[in-house]
This record gives sequence, structure tokens and C-alpha cells, in this order.
Amino acid sequence: MSLNHIRPWRNIYRRKSRQIMVGNVPVGGDAPISVQTMTNTLTTDVAGTVAQVQAAAEAGADIVRVSVPDEASARALKEIVRESPVPIVADIHFHYRRGIEAAEAGAACLRINPGNIGDEKRVREVIAAARDHGCSMRIGVNAGSLEKHLLDKYGEPCPDAMVESGLAHIRILQDNDFHEFKISVKASDVFMAAAAYQQLAEVTDAPIHLGITEAGGLMSGTIKSAIGLGNLLWMGIGDTIRVSLSADPVEEVKVGYEILKSLGLRHRGVNIISCPSCARQGFDVIKTVEALEKRLEHIKTPMSLSIIGCVVNGPGEALMTDVGFTGGGAGHGMVYLAGKQSHRLDNDQMIEHIVEQVERRAAEIDAEEAARAAE
Repeated sequence: MSLNHIRPWRNIYRRKSRQIMVGNVPVGGDAPISVQTMTNTLTTDVAGTVAQVQAAAEAGADIVRVSVPDEASARALKEIVRESPVPIVADIHFHYRRGIEAAEAGAACLRINPGNIGDEKRVREVIAAARDHGCSMRIGVNAGSLEKHLLDKYGEPCPDAMVESGLAHIRILQDNDFHEFKISVKASDVFMAAAAYQQLAEVTDAPIHLGITEAGGLMSGTIKSAIGLGNLLWMGIGDTIRVSLSADPVEEVKVGYEILKSLGLRHRGVNIISCPSCARQGFDVIKTVEALEKRLEHIKTPMSLSIIGCVVNGPGEALMTDVGFTGGGAGHGMVYLAGKQSHRLDNDQMIEHIVEQVERRAAEIDAEEAARAAE
């Protein structure tokens, strides 16, 4: 339950944007901020790509992007779309024909880069294909691939150049009476991306797709993305996000959800609140949390779990979680359920018992939600 009505310092007022559809997923308006990722398999490897899409969807991805670099990939896309449990965005670069073929193959959205898709005539042909096949589009501006005339004008990639590029492309779509689009202005530099997104948010009502492009590996890219995306989301900017990591796409989805969960913008799965551990701990907190993260990956119900090593902060944290465990002494600790002390538990039984309690509470929450929906 949200406590924002009594804790106004937790409020995030989202920028008002119009809503579009990416397949059956609403983006913008009052829709939840969607989480995206992108496959890194060869698109022509249909089985491998579908398996990666399904794994990302199981992790919570709302939308998955697939690169379409050549004609063979466009042909493969048709089968990928057919087998995908989530809408597929076709990533189009350099050759406008791939965009047309992807629309014909059933892509829910076409991502085009103004800097390398070609002249306005070719863009119009892609727009016509999108309209004919019910696709939305994403204008994907990247600092690393800006149009030559903008680089000549500004001397280097910068927020002004990125926003100018995006607005010019918006005009092309709108001049062709096409309005089912979202837009991104990505850079690998956090400052540049944040400034570009802030400028963009002030001059368009289009849904905004957030990303810090080429953010890096799992650790460094997560930190970079959390800083860049987190600050923009905190300002109310962003309708859909993609965390770009040199890692498994499933990890991108996990990080995306953790960023949204930390701001109270999206809730999925178990939010584990745990201490860093110290000499006061009554059990091995780090190993316990590692085990519980793996054992509870299957839980999709939004709920909270506190795992605290001692009684300094443990009881207080447990008051605010669905399930809690606080370390004590002599090889045992205290289990809390719904914020209240419930029973003592030996440390060697902790993991199995906590998993059981979390699963039970998740089932209760699901049943309560189902009952409310049936009223």
C-alpha cells in the first residue's frame, strides 16, 4: 500500500505525456513505466533468440527489442514475433528496407535512428509501413551517431544537438500524420544524457524512452544507469526504460526493476531489505541473502522481506515488512510476520523457513488481489 498520501516527501509527479501502444503494452500517460531489454543473439538464430526473449519476459520484461540488420534477420523476425510472449521492437539501422520488412513481419514497434536511416523520403516509406501494419515507432537519437550537419553546427555531440535531431524527426512523423511514437536521446555520458532528456521533456508530450547507452558491464553499468535513470525518474521524466549492460539481458531487466522499485514507481517480486553485516550479526547475513535472492526469484508478487543481523535495527525494519528475520544469540533469531513478532527460529532452519513464509504470504496477497478484482 502506498504511503505517499501521508509522506509527501516520497511523491514523484510524473511528467504528463500522451499514451501510445507497443503491441498490447501501453506506454506513456498513466501507464506503469515499462521495462525493456534487447536480445544479443544472432536474430537468424530463431531458437536462441526466442529462448532469450522468453527468459527476459519471465524476468519481467514488458517489451523486448531485436536487431534487424539484414534481410535474413527480417525473415527470422516473423517467427520470433509469433513465438514471443511480449511485444517485439525491431531495431533498424542504415537500411530503411529493414524497417518495412520488420513491419510486415509483425513487429509491434520500429526503432529508427535519425542519424543513419537515410533521407526524409525513405523515412516516409518506413512511416507508411508502420501505419499499414499497426506499428508504433521509436525515434532513437544517440550521441554517437548524430547527423553530420548537426555535428558541423555544434562541433561535437551535445544535448542541444541531440534534442534538435529528435525534434526534426518528430516533425517528419507529425507532418505525415503519424503520432504513435516515443522518443529517446541517449548518451553514454550521464551528464549529457540527463541534460538532453530534461530539455526534451520540456518541448514534447511524446512518451520518453530512457536509457544511458553503452553503460558498461554489470557492476559499472548498473551504477551508471542507476544514477542517470534514477535522477530523471525522480524528476518525473520517463515512460519506459532500458538498462544497457554488457551482460545477460535478464540482468538488464532485474536492474531496471530495482531502479523502479527503489523509487516506488514499479513493484515486482520480493524487495529484500538487508544489513551489510558486522561483528554484531547473529548469523551469516551475506550468505543468507545470497541464498534467499536465488530461492525467491520465482516470486512475482510485490512484497518485502527484511533480513537483519542483530537487534539494533532488525525489529524496526521488520515492523515495515511482510516477513522479517532478526538475528539474536545462541544460534537463533526472531521471525516477524506482517510487522509483528511471531516466533523464534534456529539459524540452521532459517532459509527453508523464510522461503516457506514468503511463499505463503505471496499466495495470501494474490488471493486478496483476486478477491478485490472480483468485487
